Amino acid sequence: MTTFTEFIHERIPLHQLLMDYPTLISSISDAHAQALSYAARAINRHLVLRNWLIGAYLVEFEQKGEDRATYGSGLLKKVAADLATKKIPGCAVRMLERMRVFYAQYPQLAEVISSSAMTISPLLQLTGAKRKSSSAMTKSLRKAGQAPDPLPAGRMLDLSWTHFIELIRLGDVWQRAFYENECLRGNWPIRHLQRQIGTQLFERTAMSPDKQAAINRDRLSLSDAPASVAELIRDPYILEFTGLPERPDHLESDLEKAILDHLQAFLLELGEGFCFEARQKRITVGNEHDYIDLVFYHRVLRCHLLIDLKARAFQHGDAGQMNFYLNFWKENKMIEGDQPPVGLILCADKDEARVQYATGGLPHELMVSRYLTALPSPETIKALIERDQAMREQARLKLPATP
Repeated sequence: MTTFTEFIHERIPLHQLLMDYPTLISSISDAHAQALSYAARAINRHLVLRNWLIGAYLVEFEQKGEDRATYGSGLLKKVAADLATKKIPGCAVRMLERMRVFYAQYPQLAEVISSSAMTISPLLQLTGAKRKSSSAMTKSLRKAGQAPDPLPAGRMLDLSWTHFIELIRLGDVWQRAFYENECLRGNWPIRHLQRQIGTQLFERTAMSPDKQAAINRDRLSLSDAPASVAELIRDPYILEFTGLPERPDHLESDLEKAILDHLQAFLLELGEGFCFEARQKRITVGNEHDYIDLVFYHRVLRCHLLIDLKARAFQHGDAGQMNFYLNFWKENKMIEGDQPPVGLILCADKDEARVQYATGGLPHELMVSRYLTALPSPETIKALIERDQAMREQARLKLPATP
């Protein structure tokens, strides 16, 4: 990939731009797109390097820190809590565990970090001898055919942190090297990498008598376009790292947005107790992201209301998804004094509106009754959805609204 400076030098000379207006507009558009692309990749590069460095610090402290025994097995929990108080994003316990593994599996990134502007001299002094020893051992394994040659560190930084999360889960070094190479060769978006790992492309290729043909067949089946700049910028980990919000309009269809706009205003106007908290609230388990459409807090009941919208008729899997949201919320989001959350599933299609309360797991019948009394009735919300659908349909047909 060329640098942004090289890109600029390849452009048409300025005196020609003044003679050709379409070329002027096209060149400005190209320059903007390229600048945005390089900015996004620079952010990703530094996110990856930061996470490698955090992993290095953790490993070195655990192995050589003078007071490491004071923290013991609870080190990561304490580190995560202390970093949270400093408003440092992306450092939950599970993520810190991944950073340690990342550091161990990609030692070649030390070359990039040592030549960068990041201040790491204490770390380099601590780990220099160890890395030389590890490098000698790795070279010995490669000569024996037991380990692949690592890809250059600079090349690896073309992958996103989301890609690395998938790759470090692969225990076999040859399997990991295979997917690294294919990712970079094909510019795979993360969804395609997950799909190929899930369909065992590595194992299928290894078993095929014509390995190159097997790989080429899967390359040709790639229907996803290469990762766009917009996809990279909207990556949840990059947004978290930069402190930028995940905008709801990145995640909603037009139909869902129309319904949620009205529903959000409707619930806020109900009066007693409803406090709006979030829209398209992300929850992450493993490397999978799910989004709860609306989150309210009811200050009287002291519970959260999680709303999941389906712009179609209700399906049995919707209840399971809501149960997943509720269990995650109880495990990770409740604080002292909170009551268990309540889930509300809103399903709508052209012919039907259905509302389902998910109250399973609440302490006792009285509590269920209190929730159902304080929240809007299913009939009220059903009427809202049907009215909203009718208004949209009338607008689409350009018919006068029914009084």
